[in-house]
Amino acid sequence: MSERTFIMLLGLFLVTTVAAAEPAPLFPFVLPWDDASPGITDLSGWLPKPAGKFGPVHIGLDGHLYAGGLRLRLNGVDLAFSAAFPTHGQADKVAARLAKFGNNIVRFHIMDMQRFPNGLLARNAKDTRTIEPEALDRLDYFTAQLIQRGVYINLCTLNYRPFNAADGLPPEIEQMGAPYQGRHVVGFFDPTEIELQKEYDRNLLLHRNAYTGKTYAADPAVAMVEINNENGLLHAWLDGTLDRLPKIFRSELRGQWDEWLKGHYATTERLRAAWSEGAQPLGGELLRNADFAHGQDGWTVETHQPAVATAKVTGDAPADLRGARSVCVDVRKIGAEAWHVRFEQLGLRLLAKQSYTATWWAKAEAPMALQVSLAMSDAPWQTLGREGTVQLSTEWQAFRMTVQPGDGAENARLVFDPPMQTGRIWLAGISLRPGGATGLAVGETLQAGTVAGLSHDKLADRSSSATRDWVRFLWETEDAYWQTRYRYLKDVLKVQGAVIGTIVGCSTPNLMARLDCIDSHAYWQHPVFPGRPWDSSNWYVRNVSMVNARGGLLPGLALHRVLDKPFCVTEYGHPAPNTFCSEGSLLRGAYAGLQDWDYLSTSRFAQSDDFALRRMRQWFDIDQHPTKMITLIPAAAMFLRGDVTPAKQQIVATLDRQQELDLLPGQYPWSLIDLGPRGVPPEATLVHRVALAVEGQTAPPDALRPDRVKLPTDDFVSDTGQLEWDLRRPAHGVVTVDTARSKAVVGYGGGRHYQLGGLVIEPGQTHQDGWSALTLTAIEGDLPTAPSRWLITATGFVENTNMGWKDAEHTSVGNDWGHAPTLVEGIPARFTVPFAAEQVQVWALDERGQRRITVPCRPAPGGHAVITIGPEWKTLWYEVAVRRLALSGTSSSR
Repeated sequence: MSERTFIMLLGLFLVTTVAAAEPAPLFPFVLPWDDASPGITDLSGWLPKPAGKFGPVHIGLDGHLYAGGLRLRLNGVDLAFSAAFPTHGQADKVAARLAKFGNNIVRFHIMDMQRFPNGLLARNAKDTRTIEPEALDRLDYFTAQLIQRGVYINLCTLNYRPFNAADGLPPEIEQMGAPYQGRHVVGFFDPTEIELQKEYDRNLLLHRNAYTGKTYAADPAVAMVEINNENGLLHAWLDGTLDRLPKIFRSELRGQWDEWLKGHYATTERLRAAWSEGAQPLGGELLRNADFAHGQDGWTVETHQPAVATAKVTGDAPADLRGARSVCVDVRKIGAEAWHVRFEQLGLRLLAKQSYTATWWAKAEAPMALQVSLAMSDAPWQTLGREGTVQLSTEWQAFRMTVQPGDGAENARLVFDPPMQTGRIWLAGISLRPGGATGLAVGETLQAGTVAGLSHDKLADRSSSATRDWVRFLWETEDAYWQTRYRYLKDVLKVQGAVIGTIVGCSTPNLMARLDCIDSHAYWQHPVFPGRPWDSSNWYVRNVSMVNARGGLLPGLALHRVLDKPFCVTEYGHPAPNTFCSEGSLLRGAYAGLQDWDYLSTSRFAQSDDFALRRMRQWFDIDQHPTKMITLIPAAAMFLRGDVTPAKQQIVATLDRQQELDLLPGQYPWSLIDLGPRGVPPEATLVHRVALAVEGQTAPPDALRPDRVKLPTDDFVSDTGQLEWDLRRPAHGVVTVDTARSKAVVGYGGGRHYQLGGLVIEPGQTHQDGWSALTLTAIEGDLPTAPSRWLITATGFVENTNMGWKDAEHTSVGNDWGHAPTLVEGIPARFTVPFAAEQVQVWALDERGQRRITVPCRPAPGGHAVITIGPEWKTLWYEVAVRRLALSGTSSSR
């Protein structure tokens, strides 16, 4: 019988349908915080015990993590604030639960920001140097419990520590407010802060754990030590933090810049000659009707619904522009995005590497920000060079911005973007001219030490040769910091585990490749705060599924990988209240296998020791989030076992140190150089492995060249054939996983059937237009073989009871997260398996993963069996046991 005939007969044969006209009501489903019960959902037996039993974690010749002679894949979560310091009674239970869900590493994050019980810092100390003894005792006991259960430890030594004057630093350090990473920037060049960071390393890592008898530095169960979370000197320059440093610290960095220049040029004359290369004098006006003498001719107000805005030419102008005219842009209703209202002139031809200087006057009805940029007028709509943001007052002010696009454009535009608020803005005296980049300025000399550093806002004001020197100075200064901290950890403190610097994104591939591992972070639809940062009442999370986003976060992560270095993702999250978030761990686990990554960490398990809350706590915590927790198990199984095999072919692009330096000035501060600028399209990561060959590396002879990669348009099948990211139906993407031990259908699969090996999966209609995340994982045996035991997970919409949704799109609840219990939808689906119905037993599982009730298994044409699940079983997971038939045709027990 052909597959097509079988499917047609099956559809006619079955009376039960998985497509309901109206999805069933939600029902409560709460996973107990202290559950470690055995059963199909317990992966703790997979973890070698204790962690570290094979010796310290090290890097193998193949560039992967090893413990002894065994390849080590790390899959875990992070903990923050008081959740990192549970009481002894809580610690036993939390450690056991983490192991049950397949976590073999815990990242201890944000321990240095607050005072005990929310951090390591001493309760009654004014400084940040003193560690609370009770905090250390709780940390010691908790880590000992984790290690005993086979869970490794990752210690992040600098997160959000609020360095202050009591630490021995100048009081100006306290001018850099929360979240305190600006204070950490000082440590990249200030000897006092570097010593304070070393002191913390010493006090923590050389502390002997009373429950293990080992120091953290010497304990082979400490797999990782991270130096500095999400920070870098070049990153701080690109995001403007260096420009905002208090004068005392800017002066210190300026002094080091002076010494660097003297070491390279010796005299002012040599410096002036070198910096004259790339200087560009101002040219003629490029704008049409720049003075509005012909009304709005040449100018456009672009709006996108629901935004409403108009423009009108007026006689109101600055006194310095006597007789001039202005345009008043009146934003009456804001749009959903900042670019939904913009005032612009199109049709500009801009050249790559050419400086362009824009000048204008502006004021506003009330103080507000104005963003100004040069950008493409058609796809891919990229900004050309940097964007500038200026603060407007109610009085006229003059502004100037020089931009040097890395790419040219035949149809570019000058754009003024008002902020996301209503009100009026006036613009006058607008000009755009080529040139404006200068070398050494009048009055700048090496002898007097008056050569200014290059602020990022004024970067394009300087010649290309001046820019190259400044970037090289920052790169070398940052490199010295990483190597100083790394060598202290490895040579002085004798840290046995691997050492991570920070994420590639906040630092660069060539800098991080000089340490042990490459790290990266990503959040799908991170909370956005339109007003005050981290305002718990004013925020939104776009409620969209990643399956429609051509790989979503995953290409951005993969494009940061460095050849022959372990690749880690120590923070990854799909923040609540996104109702599609159970896809997160599954998609990441599948494509981490394809890319052959080494370490995955979900952000975050918890940030509070209120573990028994019984409802979703906030954006990031998963410990009380039923659909995120349940999908940890199939995702862990998929990754830890290597169910998804690495891609057969690898694309490698080169990025030596000089290429990196040349690219840096035009980079976004949170994504410092990846494979994208080296010609690798993001979608290639859904098909092949990808890697950067940095300084000193060469691409393998069998590697694919980026310019020779051919990709489909909307259906991306991995070169192993195990993964497919199908975007052929607009806004209804589906990702499938088809391996011998893991199968999944994630996305808008409702009403369709998927032939995965010897199984057929048919998702039904759901609360979200047929969207669901269905997995089938072999816990014993393979798929489909007999005998075997499988776990089915079926997840979708989730919310707390009486959750205070602010809109129909479910983008925010403000402070009204509702109360317990959490509510979920039961996903209807049908699984057709190549066994007789009498061979198959199915159980709906309770919240502890224990068998609660038997689910019928029906026979179908061709001798197959059909498992039908749905909301009537009031569960998100099921156990399947397949028995082997005896030769006589009767069933035999397992």
